[in-house]
Amino acid sequence: MTDPRFPATGRTVLVVEDDASIRTLLTTALGAAGYSVASAADGREAVALAGSRRPDLIVLDVMLPDTDGFRLTRALRAQGVYTPVLFLTARTGVEDRITGLSSGGDDYVTKPFHVQEVLLRVRAILRRAGAPASTAPVRPPLRYGGVTLDESTHEAERAGRPLRLSPTEFRLLACLLARPERVLEKAEILQRVWRYDFSGDTRIVDTYVKNLRRKLDRDGAPPLVHTVRGVGYCLRLPREATGPLTP
Repeated sequence: MTDPRFPATGRTVLVVEDDASIRTLLTTALGAAGYSVASAADGREAVALAGSRRPDLIVLDVMLPDTDGFRLTRALRAQGVYTPVLFLTARTGVEDRITGLSSGGDDYVTKPFHVQEVLLRVRAILRRAGAPASTAPVRPPLRYGGVTLDESTHEAERAGRPLRLSPTEFRLLACLLARPERVLEKAEILQRVWRYDFSGDTRIVDTYVKNLRRKLDRDGAPPLVHTVRGVGYCLRLPREATGPLTP
C-alpha cells in the first residue's frame, strides 16, 4: 500500500535484481514512495518488461545471472531504449563507475546501500529527466551550428539528421547549446548536467563528451565541441585560429 505521505507520482520504476531480499526491499520502498513498480530477476525478464511496461527509470543490478547490467544497458541503448538507468553494484572502484556511466547509465549506487539513498537518487534522476510530457513546459528549441534540440519532445538533430542520444547525452548537448561559444569548466558541466559532483571526478564529463562527439560529427560533419585544455569544453563552429581550443 502506498504511504499517504508520498502521493502517487505517475512514474513507473523497473527494479532488476536477482537477490530476492534486495528486490523486495526496493519494490516495497519505491511503492511506498508513490511509484508504480515492476521487478525482474534477470536480464531477459528485464528486457521484456522494459518493452511492455515502458518504465520511466530502471534500477539495475550490475551482476545478473544471465548477463551484466553494463552489457544490458548498452543493448537497450542500441535498440533505441533511452530509459534512465540507476546502477546497483558491489563494485566500488572509480573505473567501474566510469564504465557503468559510459555504458549509458545515469547514476551509480554501491552496495551495501541505505534505501533512502536509492530513493533520493531515483528522485534526482527523474527530476533531471523532466516532468511527464503532459505537464512539461513548452520551451523553444535550442539551435546552433545546424544542431536543433527540442526539450519538449526530447528530439535532437544535426543538419536534418536525427541524433540518437541517451538522456544524459541529451542533457549534455542542451547544456552546451544553451551557452554556445562560451567555455564551460568541467566542474560546471558536472553540476549542470548531473546536478552534483561524482566525488570531484570529472572524467565522466570527458567520457560523455567523447560519446557525444561521435554522434554529432558523423558523415564528415565538422566538429562542434572543442576542448579547452586544462579548463573544459566549448561549443562553437570551426574556424581557422590559433589558441587552446582543440576538437
